[in-house]
Amino acid sequence: MPVNRIRPILARLAMVTGALAVLATGADHLEEYAVNQFSSVPTIGTLFLLNFIAASIVGLGLLLPLGRLSRRLATRLRALLAIGGIGLAASSLVGLWISEHSSLFGFTDHGYRPAIVAAIAAEALAVVTLSAYLALGDVRLPRRATAQ
Repeated sequence: MPVNRIRPILARLAMVTGALAVLATGADHLEEYAVNQFSSVPTIGTLFLLNFIAASIVGLGLLLPLGRLSRRLATRLRALLAIGGIGLAASSLVGLWISEHSSLFGFTDHGYRPAIVAAIAAEALAVVTLSAYLALGDVRLPRRATAQ
């Protein structure tokens, strides 16, 4: 199969995988919030709930069929959602690292419970696959008109 045919397939696969990884990250944060009583932790509980909400918006937004939009608009919207997913996953990883090594808003966490390992795996997968989607996809920045 020629490269120009494989590239869109790989981009789509990366986007779907990244969207599912972002949704898994959100589900993990919701479980920590609701089941493991993180809802009672000041600031951190709110951040976990916001992570779930943002992950749901980004993940579902990437999976929605955007065929009714123009192709250019759909491509740009997916690129923005992918960038948001990368930022969400990366910031979650950074927040976890800070809470493991010092204190984040007065909260410290120690040890890698299965939920933390699952979150790290999903967040790393989201960063890698959504970055691959942006690299492989037909994402172009708008050109500015130049004065002549």
